[in-house]
Formats: sequence, C-alpha cells, structure tokens
Amino acid sequence: MGVKGEKSGLGRALVKHHNHMIQQSKEKGRFYRSQQKKVLESVTEVSDIDAVMQQADETHRLFSALNPPGNLTINMDSAAPTTGYMTLEDKREQQKKEEALHASSLRIPRRPPWNAKMSVEELDSNETESFLEWRRSLARLEENENLVLTPFEKNLDIWRQLWRVLERSDLLVMVVDARDPLFYRCPDLEAYAREIDEHKRTLLLVNKADLLPFSVREKWAEYFHQHGILFIFWSAKAATAALEGKKLDLSRSIRSSQEDLADTDTKVYGRDELLARLQFEAEEIVSMRNIQAHSVVVGFVGYPNVGKSSTINALVGGKKTGVTSTPGKTKHFQTLIVSEKLTLCDCPGLVFPSFTSSRYEMIASGVLPIDRITEHREAVQIVTNRVPRSVIENVYKISLPKPKPYEPQNRPPLAVEFFRAYCASRGYVASSGLPDETKAARKILKDYIDGKLPHFELPPGMSDNEDAAQLSSSEVHESDSSDDEAPSMAENEVDPSLEHVFNDLNSFDIANGLASTKIGGKKPATAAHKQHKKPQRKKDRTWRVMNNDGDGMPVVRVFQKPVNAGNLNA
Repeated sequence: MGVKGEKSGLGRALVKHHNHMIQQSKEKGRFYRSQQKKVLESVTEVSDIDAVMQQADETHRLFSALNPPGNLTINMDSAAPTTGYMTLEDKREQQKKEEALHASSLRIPRRPPWNAKMSVEELDSNETESFLEWRRSLARLEENENLVLTPFEKNLDIWRQLWRVLERSDLLVMVVDARDPLFYRCPDLEAYAREIDEHKRTLLLVNKADLLPFSVREKWAEYFHQHGILFIFWSAKAATAALEGKKLDLSRSIRSSQEDLADTDTKVYGRDELLARLQFEAEEIVSMRNIQAHSVVVGFVGYPNVGKSSTINALVGGKKTGVTSTPGKTKHFQTLIVSEKLTLCDCPGLVFPSFTSSRYEMIASGVLPIDRITEHREAVQIVTNRVPRSVIENVYKISLPKPKPYEPQNRPPLAVEFFRAYCASRGYVASSGLPDETKAARKILKDYIDGKLPHFELPPGMSDNEDAAQLSSSEVHESDSSDDEAPSMAENEVDPSLEHVFNDLNSFDIANGLASTKIGGKKPATAAHKQHKKPQRKKDRTWRVMNNDGDGMPVVRVFQKPVNAGNLNA
C-alpha cells in the first residue's frame, strides 16, 4: 500500500503511459504531414495561424537571401495629400484607369521549367519559390489603394493540379456561367495555354445557357465573334435530364426557344453534338502538330460550382465525379475515357485573381460557399441590385415597399426591406423575435444561384432595356415549396396617397398585414408566424349580474344623520 504523498504508484504510471501515447501520436501526425498525406483543400483566405506562420517563415528565408537589409528613407513631403476631395464617380473612374494600367500584372502562376532528370526535392523547391514570387507580385497590387483584388486560390497544390491538366490536354475547355460569362472567364489562362503549346486552343463552354433568352444569346454570340473567342452554348442540367429520360420545365419565355435550332452559334448543344464538336476541335489541334495520335485529351477548367463535374458526368453518361452545390467538391484532377479516341480530364475548381468584384459578389455568384457567409445583407443586396423588383415580387408572392417621394423611384429594393417581406410571408422568426435574416439569406442566395431568380448580364456596351422588359414580363415559377402557402398581397395594399402619413415602419407593416388599420377595405390577413398565438380570453362576469342588472359588486350603504335645524338652547 502506497504512502500518502508519494509520487509513485499505479495511477502515476497510467498517467505517464497516457502522456507518452499522446506524444507518439503527435509525432506520427507530424510525420504524415511532412509526407504530404493530407486532404487537398482550397484556400482562398489564409486565416489559419499555422498557414500564416509557415508562409511567413518561407517568405522570410527567400527575402533574406535575395534582399539584404538596407536603409529606409522616408520623405515627409510626400505624406501630405496632393489631391482634394474626390466624389464617388471620380474614385470609380480612377479605379478603372488603375485596373487597365495593371491588367497585365494580374496573371496566374506559371510552372517553372522542369525535366524528367530533376529530383522531387529540386522540383518542389523550384515550384514553391516561383509560387511565392507570384504571391509577392499580387501583394504589391493589393498595396495600391485604388485597386480591389478579389480572394483567390492560395494553395500551391491546387495550382499544381491545373498545371498538369494544361500539359496533358490538347483542347482546353473553360466552363463559365451563361448569366455572366466575363466574370468567370480568365484571359490569362488562355495566354498560358498558348505559352505551353502554340497550337493549343481554349474553348469557352457557356453552361446554363437555357436560362438566357434567345435575344441575349444572340448578343453574346456577336460579342464572342468580334473578339475571336471560340464558344459553345450548353446546359449540363438539360443534358442530364435528357439522359435520364426526365423532362424539364421549359414553359418560361427566358428558356430555350425552338427558333434557334437552325443557328449553330446560338443553339444550346446536346450531349452527342458537344462530344462530336470537342473531338473535332481536339483532332484539329493534333493535326497541326503533324503527330499521329490514337486519342485526344480534352481538359475542363474553371471556377468552382460552374458545372464542370456535371458536364463531364453528362458527357460520360454516368456519375463519375462528385457533384454538389457547395464549391470545391473536386479535390484532384481525374481522367475519364469516353471512347478510344476521346479522353476527358477534370480539374478542381480554381478561383482566379481578378479586379472589381467583392467577396459578397463571389458568394452570390456561387464561387464561395454560402455557409461561410457572415454579412447576409451585403450579399443579398447584390441580388436585389441585379434582379428587377417586379421579378422578386412575382417569384416570392410578396410586396416590397415602394420608394419614398424624396427617394429615386427607380432604386433597387434594400436588403432589409427584402428580408422583412420575405420573413413575414414565410414565418421566419429568430429566437429574439426579429426576422431570421440568416435563414432567409441562404434560401434567397440558393434560389439566385440555381436560377429560380432569373437574371443575366449583357455584353459590355450593349443596351439592356428590351431584355430587362422581357425578363420582367416573363412568367417566373415559384422558388420553393413554401411559396405555395405564401399569402397574396393584392388584398393588403394601402392607398398610395396615404404613404406620407405613416413612417417607414408603420407603412411597411400595414402593407404586409402586420398591423391593423381602419382604412376602408378588407381586413388585412394575419401574418403566418402569428397564427400560433392563442387569442386573449375575456373574463366572464355574467354570474355577477344582480341588483337590478348591476355588476354584482357589493353596494356600500352609508347612514347619514339628519341635520338638527331646531333652536339652540342657551
């Protein structure tokens, strides 16, 4: 039996053994990480402290070797501002000039020259040094106050996947979203493909083209022809549905029309037509090299969540790659053999560096995951800026508050107004009693990405009056199952002449049936999230009715002595 206070014994031995096992597991983890046996993940924002420290150590080592310390002189005269107050239009104009000036510096990383005789350590060192030099060049651009650089891919292993796909492919297919093709297009990637092989060509596969009106596809086809861009309109969702024997709803006027079947530029290609076109373009490239090849390779690249994996699954005829609405599903490039003469290669989604767009715009465009959203109002405000007011009201069966007389009448709805109307119609209430903006923002952004909120961008310099009117007057379908139960707001409208009487909050509540009013007309409907409350019970006091229809309360009887009005005796 052990002595009290002695540091030995069975318990102490078990604790030491437990600590020893933990130390061994940590050492094994470090060993596996050094062997790069980890899951490949996309990194657009460096927030992990380990990643920051590792990058800082590597950068410090390279800077110490290339840039010896020197004397830093500061010119105090240059610190004084040389320009006066600038308006918002002046800042935007200056920003455009700076973007055009530094457009050539916005490049993707190049793989350094290599050969088969290089060792693994030497190849890894060269690629790491070249990648850090590219990061430093973009960091210098970010120091310019007039330039806004979007989040971009910062994981070297992801870029290595792109390098290998570019080297293997004969034809490079860049998949873009038809609703805003220029946002997803990377011109420097096309230039890099030509640097690898002068005969290599890049084809722009405009996915989700069935969401565009025919007139908009005509304008984009004209724009692509003017700039010498090889393109094809395509819909992976429609091709997958046709392959599975399903029928898509093409009743809306913004869907594909039958009048474009004869035009090869504006038509939406089918599966067999796209396979034949890809094989033809790839064989043309191989024939220019004067090399006999039994099979051609077509590589697919692009931003996350633009439909690369869905396109490959539709072309192969089965689910060969993982598909999800969350960006970044594909982790490594995959090679799939379609036939003896055609091979497809899928690359993980890459966020290329670009100007002007913000992080919220990338979330609304589906490039960054919706689950990581922290500021919902900024992201939803982008949706309200792009989708007409009438389209939002028709899709969700809600009524948005009209602009005030002192406001511009054509201004887009505010995100706060959209949230209040949407949450009131769906009954989305947070624990605090306020509208649940987080839940509403995720559903709205998902509908925007999936195309349930129709929108599109036109080529630069082309008018959108006709197409905007066509989009506003088009028949839009409901966004989710909860829309069927959404109350109609036609009966709840308030006379516009009375809007100046109420303040912003009361006028909005009356317009959506959240407050009672004595204005003539039908009684506003009760909000869905208030129907579960029990009505107030009125006390029944009928049992107290007595005393000649009194209220039953006891009567207080006061005896008053009569006044003595007789003579006063002395």
